[in-house]
Amino acid sequence: MSGWLRHHAQSFAAALARIAGEPLGAALNTLVIGVALALPLAAFTALTSLGALVPAGSAEPEMSVFLDLDATRADVERLRAELAGLPGIRNVRFVPKDEALAEIAKTEGLGEVATSLKRNPLPDAFVVRLASPAAAEHAAERAGRLQKVARAQLDAAWVKRLQALLALARAAIVVVGALLAVGLVAATFNTIRLQLATRREEIEVSRLVGATEAWIRRRFLYFGAVQGALGAVAAAALDGAAGLFLGPLAAELSGLYGGQGGLTGLDAPTVAGVVALGAGLGWTGAFLSVSRHLHTLR
Repeated sequence: MSGWLRHHAQSFAAALARIAGEPLGAALNTLVIGVALALPLAAFTALTSLGALVPAGSAEPEMSVFLDLDATRADVERLRAELAGLPGIRNVRFVPKDEALAEIAKTEGLGEVATSLKRNPLPDAFVVRLASPAAAEHAAERAGRLQKVARAQLDAAWVKRLQALLALARAAIVVVGALLAVGLVAATFNTIRLQLATRREEIEVSRLVGATEAWIRRRFLYFGAVQGALGAVAAAALDGAAGLFLGPLAAELSGLYGGQGGLTGLDAPTVAGVVALGAGLGWTGAFLSVSRHLHTLR
């Protein structure tokens, strides 16, 4: 058991020494892997930050129900009860037209317009919070048919469209990430193949003196894993540098939508996962390459 562990440690040290012995080639391979991993990683980070722009309350969509201008107080109370009784309704809030006009007057650029009006042109309205997006369309249709209701409008329709776009983008990232992962495995496969070609005689001698395929394969596996892990570290560094550059622009965009944040940085578990993924891809490419090479030598 101690000999097996010792050889693992020696294989790992040999992989580090081989990378250190070829700094230029190792740096270029690390950069290629880093860029390939950084692309889906940066896209995922951007989507996470974009998803945060959706207001927290918009997960429960709202509906505005505008009343006819001649609606009376009795109509308001009746509609309050009827709206509250509709399926999928969480709560109902009445917004008098005077309150709505006062809110408009507080808006920059509209204050003078609101104060210059001789009469209030706005109708009374209800703001209805729905239990789920699935109930939104049906509730709006039924609310629009109630007596003394001029119009029922879903206020969070844009949120549903944005969420659908985000879901599509996440699926696209998964597809692109999978394709890049296959490319990284192929790149590692080719790198290990070139090393095997230069060390063919050494491998044949090792087999003659009794070395097992697992023993021969181990050094190359560690080289591929270390190379992939270094590439993942480079990807995290590239993503962090891009975040520093794009962070102020993202914060400005977030402010326009009422948010207070910018780009979401990578946390420690995410970085660890990316490094493990890079090491796993490098290990896979090396395993396939060495296995194929050893098979041709049988």
